[in-house]
Amino acid sequence: MANDVRPIEDRRLLGIGLVILGYMMFAIIDTCAKWLSQAGLPTSEVVFVRYAGQLFIVSALLLPTRGRQLVRTRNLKLEIVRGLFLLASTAANFVAILFLPLTITGSILFTTPFILTALSIPLLGEQVGWRRWAAIGVGFVGILVIVQPGSEAFHPAVLLSLACALFTALYMVTTRKLAGVDGVSTQQFYSALVATTCLIPFVVAGGWVWPADPASWLAFVMIGTAALAGHQFLTTAYRYAEASVLAPFGYVQIVFLTVSSWLVFDQPPDFWFFVGLPIVVASGLYIWLRERQLSKSVTAVATRD
Repeated sequence: MANDVRPIEDRRLLGIGLVILGYMMFAIIDTCAKWLSQAGLPTSEVVFVRYAGQLFIVSALLLPTRGRQLVRTRNLKLEIVRGLFLLASTAANFVAILFLPLTITGSILFTTPFILTALSIPLLGEQVGWRRWAAIGVGFVGILVIVQPGSEAFHPAVLLSLACALFTALYMVTTRKLAGVDGVSTQQFYSALVATTCLIPFVVAGGWVWPADPASWLAFVMIGTAALAGHQFLTTAYRYAEASVLAPFGYVQIVFLTVSSWLVFDQPPDFWFFVGLPIVVASGLYIWLRERQLSKSVTAVATRD
């Protein structure tokens, strides 16, 4: 075989478990990024470290044994596009967390299932009925409750978080398209390579700042490691379940982000967070339940035929 491509399997519970582990790693990434940015490291450097660390670990672990198989791809164009979507998502998020608590950025990221559902129509050929469109609308109402546009609590960085959600949804769509085409390790290699290559000019121009204390050094090392583990879990999950099935389970990430925001940064969630988040979660779960119902109906018809 050209690389470690494995066939797509219908093992939804395994896919859900893997995606939950992936989102736990993503919470660690955000925590490390916020810590490093507050410690004085430029945002471009923090994003670079996140991807360069992932690239180094993937290369060190797999190049000696895999060699050319690691870099061999059946769809280079899609790998590059996927890497650019992920880079754009990370950059928008890392700038946003400079100004917003992790609970807010995490909540806004939960618009990803709604965006993903909408994008699944033109990009994945899926059908979305009026019930799921209604759930999408209700979910966005929940986000409006959390961010409170027009109030003193609103910050323009919210728009960056929304951009992060859009690029994350596009990343998930391209990940699904690459499932069964390129292996997980190859996808991780290219996502890290594309981002690292794009960021080198910005890091050179902006200057380099080393961490100044043990906690920052820990975050400096952990951000790349967590990135590799998280995306390995997430990418593997898409081999076992469809994007529309996995997306709602990203809500577990808010638990990790809330704990981190409160304990690490002393930024507990406010009242409106607890009002809006259940609306968002309920909307996402409805989309998931509706998808399961439709999937069972299709399977039953196919069985009868």
